[in-house]
Amino acid sequence: MSVGLVRDWLASGALDLPLPGQGDTARRWQRLAQLTESDVTAGRLAEAHADATAILAELGGAPPAPGQWWGVWAAEAPGGALCAAVEGTQVRLEGTKAWCSGAGLCSHALVTARLPSGERGLFAVDLGAPGVRPLPSDWCAPGMAESDTRSVEFTDVPAVQVGRPGEYLSRPGFWHGAVGVAACWLGGARAVAAPLSARVAGATADAHTLAHLGAVDAALFAAEATVAAVAREIDADPSNHRGSAELLARRARAVVETAVDESITRTARALGPAPLCLDAAHARRVADLSIYVRQSHAERDLERLGSLAGGRR
Repeated sequence: MSVGLVRDWLASGALDLPLPGQGDTARRWQRLAQLTESDVTAGRLAEAHADATAILAELGGAPPAPGQWWGVWAAEAPGGALCAAVEGTQVRLEGTKAWCSGAGLCSHALVTARLPSGERGLFAVDLGAPGVRPLPSDWCAPGMAESDTRSVEFTDVPAVQVGRPGEYLSRPGFWHGAVGVAACWLGGARAVAAPLSARVAGATADAHTLAHLGAVDAALFAAEATVAAVAREIDADPSNHRGSAELLARRARAVVETAVDESITRTARALGPAPLCLDAAHARRVADLSIYVRQSHAERDLERLGSLAGGRR
């Protein structure tokens, strides 16, 4: 279901979103939230394609062509590395990249790889090229199972360098993309909380159920307001001259993560096991979102936020 949805969105133009920092960032993130609210896994895959489009625009790469489905594979797994060999204008990739969502689904990807200098470069790859081989999946969790996240092996694969070495992480858009992910979490949280809202709307809720919905509603409202406020800040300073992009992004992610936790925990506490056991769609949303939100690094992210908020860099 999720894969078919992404293909439909690509074909219909639903993923042709405003670029971040160009005056319509709020609509971009609203749309990502809406897509993820309809299907968490599909929204996660769609966000990666939209992020790839934004990265290519920011760093001067060729935009995705019609019919292409892009991923962004930038995770760095301990003990393994993808390496890039550069000879003149030619780049070849060698090694294994872990945590590649859409490994057997995407037609193209932006991947990070280590250059001989030790710097981290970003490269555009046609995944139909010889030498690209998705490895057998060792994914055990029911959550995000349809995202086809697995390792991909590259053997002498041609690639195109995008931007300068290190620019993937240093560009302002890195933090714009981080909030895009949070917008998707927000959409997933709204979907998870929907049965709780429906219970109250059906006039069968007791005081405890109402209290849980009140807490979830407040958390979701705070998350929506924060994401909208950050969108305005980014549109006002797209090049991050004020140096606040990371602080804003980390605030947004922390607030949205709280809303996700409230939605998952309080919906389950209010409604008991029935929706998780008897409603397959709800159970899948909870499982998918529980995995997706772990792209947050929890207390490590909060520690960094605290340093930024306290004026330490």
